[in-house]
Amino acid sequence: MEDIVEEEKCADCGCSRFEEGHDAHRYCADCGLVAETQVIDYGQDWRSYEDGSGQENERTGGAKDILQHDYGITTEISTDMSGMSSAQRGKWGRLKHIDNRGRIRNSTERNLATALTELKRIASRMSLPKITAKEAAFIYRKAVDKKLIRGRSIEGVVAASIYAACRMHNNPRTLDDVGRHSRTGRKEIGRTFRFLKRQLVLSIGLSNPTDYIPRFCSELKVQKDIELEAQRILASVGSEAMISRGPTGIAAAAIYLAAKRQKKDRT
Repeated sequence: MEDIVEEEKCADCGCSRFEEGHDAHRYCADCGLVAETQVIDYGQDWRSYEDGSGQENERTGGAKDILQHDYGITTEISTDMSGMSSAQRGKWGRLKHIDNRGRIRNSTERNLATALTELKRIASRMSLPKITAKEAAFIYRKAVDKKLIRGRSIEGVVAASIYAACRMHNNPRTLDDVGRHSRTGRKEIGRTFRFLKRQLVLSIGLSNPTDYIPRFCSELKVQKDIELEAQRILASVGSEAMISRGPTGIAAAAIYLAAKRQKKDRT
């Protein structure tokens, strides 16, 4: 008994004539519908463009930037308007302004745009590493998600987030250091920091006076032997005797005592 072989027909027009393309595709000779692909192309899936992009074989865009309110993944009209007439510059300038306004869709994004701009300003003034600034932005975003901003100033929560990030990354900065570059006061920063730490359950240990020794010695321009002597003094005292005292005061006292021991008194 002979097997009955069904004639292959095009799913679109019903034609039974197929042709082979140079790119290993079988397609309908009548309507051009591709029936199947004989081989898989393992070649590159990128190409270079006229503006120079694609030359490095990149397949994706840049990574998300937590310091941008939209994570930096939206499109933006270029600021390079060289070669344009004054009328064209005015037109594209207005379009860029409208486009920037459209990137902020609601009050939450408007809050983030304002807060992250302030955060980057303070981090730049304090010369903080980018990893610390990103940690502060992450803390602030968590506070926004949990609606902890209500009733508090944006500047206060931003400053408290930066102080918390410094503590978490063992970057010795005091409340006065943050308050010096912020538009809010020391007391509000401390109060907001304790609130965020409690509500967000941040894992932040006690400040270690030893962390402040190098920075204080650098600002005082004292010799290295005084810094080493101050660290030895703190190591001999132990942590139990420093629980009820401020870490900055202990660090300063150790440097003062070390300078007296080295016969290089400082006031």
